[in-house]
Amino acid sequence: MDDPRLEIGTELRALPRRMTRERMRWYVDLLPTVEADDGRVHQAEPTIHDDDEFAKSQGLPGIIADGMISTNWILSLLMDAFGEDALRPGALSTRYIAPVFEDVVLTVAARVTSLENGTGGALRYGLDVWCEDAEGRKLTVGKASIQATGSAAARARAPRFTISA
Repeated sequence: MDDPRLEIGTELRALPRRMTRERMRWYVDLLPTVEADDGRVHQAEPTIHDDDEFAKSQGLPGIIADGMISTNWILSLLMDAFGEDALRPGALSTRYIAPVFEDVVLTVAARVTSLENGTGGALRYGLDVWCEDAEGRKLTVGKASIQATGSAAARARAPRFTISA
């Protein structure tokens, strides 16, 4: 039987994704409507995330992706690797260190930095997480902590991403 653990130094990498204008707009256009929660469609004032002219007035070449898109993509990688354990008590924090522009290809990655025995036979993983562009430049960075009850190593063989040690 396979070892259920991902060893320290193991890196998980999602398949690359292009940050399209449509992806950027879905998130920003949806947010005011969800926040209002009144059954009607709402639009926010122009921001650097949805209005090229406004973004240019702020010194940017065009709109940039909302940082939560990167965070959501990181959580998606963690869900692929750890299943619902990624949603149980643990932690995920991210910091946006460079803007994500339209048509940038991002790869989401996580590296196991610590491994401890948790409660009830679970394993507590500490991870560095990030999104990088095609040149390997990190645009979003962070840390995660997940208590895994199942075989993360078995899940990591899923075809959605690659694993290396």
